[in-house]
Amino acid sequence: MTQNAKGLVRTIGRWSLTALMVNSIVGVSIFKLPADLARNLGGWSPLSCVAAGAGILIIAGCIAEVSSRYEETGGLYLYARDALGRFAGLLVAWMTWLTRIAAPAAAANLVWSYAAKFIPQLGNPTGKFVTLFILMGHLAVLNCIGVKQGKNFSNLFTAVKVGFLLAFVLAGSWALAARPELREGITFPAASAKTWFETMLLLVYAYGGFEGALFVGGESTNPKRDTPVALLSALVGVCLVYTAVQYVTIATLPGVALSERPLADAAQRFLGNTGAAAIAMAALISGYGYLSANILHAPRITFALAEQGDFPKFLGIIHAKYRTPYVSILVYSALVFLFGLIGNFEWNALLSAVSRLAVYAAMALAVPILRKRKDGKAQFLLPAPYLFSALGVLFSIALATQMGRSEFVVMAVTSAIALANWFAVTKQSPAQARG
Repeated sequence: MTQNAKGLVRTIGRWSLTALMVNSIVGVSIFKLPADLARNLGGWSPLSCVAAGAGILIIAGCIAEVSSRYEETGGLYLYARDALGRFAGLLVAWMTWLTRIAAPAAAANLVWSYAAKFIPQLGNPTGKFVTLFILMGHLAVLNCIGVKQGKNFSNLFTAVKVGFLLAFVLAGSWALAARPELREGITFPAASAKTWFETMLLLVYAYGGFEGALFVGGESTNPKRDTPVALLSALVGVCLVYTAVQYVTIATLPGVALSERPLADAAQRFLGNTGAAAIAMAALISGYGYLSANILHAPRITFALAEQGDFPKFLGIIHAKYRTPYVSILVYSALVFLFGLIGNFEWNALLSAVSRLAVYAAMALAVPILRKRKDGKAQFLLPAPYLFSALGVLFSIALATQMGRSEFVVMAVTSAIALANWFAVTKQSPAQARG
């Protein structure tokens, strides 16, 4: 175990970082997503998982090269600040901060709704308050006590929820081979380009989250070498799982497009009531694991901002005993609790989705800018950096055209906050603003 110059403890190795990224991607959306994809594309829906995965891998390739230059805590904010300037860094930070609050708040709502199915007394506003308070409160305490405890929780729940999904795929595949009567006819409807883009946008939300794990650079044992490997390994693995889950679901579940719980309903077809209950429990575990991962890495955003002088210094305070940014952890947990309490799943999911594409485009733009420095810092180099950069920007813009007015309003408000933040820190610290 080592400690970096800022006092954070380096305990997160390559495979723990990979697990953290998988945990940050695979939340509860996969337990609902197959119905939405089938409604849009029918039999083409597994292919959409591959296509979206390929697009996200282009973005991940760009981020992998950029991230391999840095060892500090800060993630995408740090990269954008260094490559594109202080305002761009603040804008990326605010967009990432919005995503990392709203996405877990959406997951927390789904955890509460699934919990209410097992304990009906929780299915009211008081039950929601109690569930979210206990959920966020104890995760905050665990992560304040130490990053090792948070890391172990992340590893455990990654293994459990991925295990459930793999069991679903294997059991479904066996059932399709051994019991042909379960096989549903798969149709391949004509789908417009607009429908494909809308579906891909849904999948960007489903694949998103890996970028948040980059904020633990200051607590990773060898971030320059481990981050690119962890990033690409996590996304390839998740792409394979998503594609397999989608195929098994549409192949075994009649009327899949109308299902509210497609995985549980499909499991009931080939595993019975016990299988359906197990998948419902897996959704709870998956949501819990997703929240544990976010509380591990997301508070490092405000810690990094405070460290760079862009946020109040108290957010960068490290606990004297546990060596964790406990103030940032508590603030973040309180905000997720608040967003989860006042908003439902759809509202929070919308907030998280609209901010990702701008961040991804910024990372793609950073690749050629940083490559031109020729300073030898990067430990991972893309084979065709300008092509990857151009494709990453085009992918982000193409999907952004499918967002509606309300999404752009949220983006504009967030951008205005970032601009105000930039003016404030520039006025207070002109020397840093020039840097």
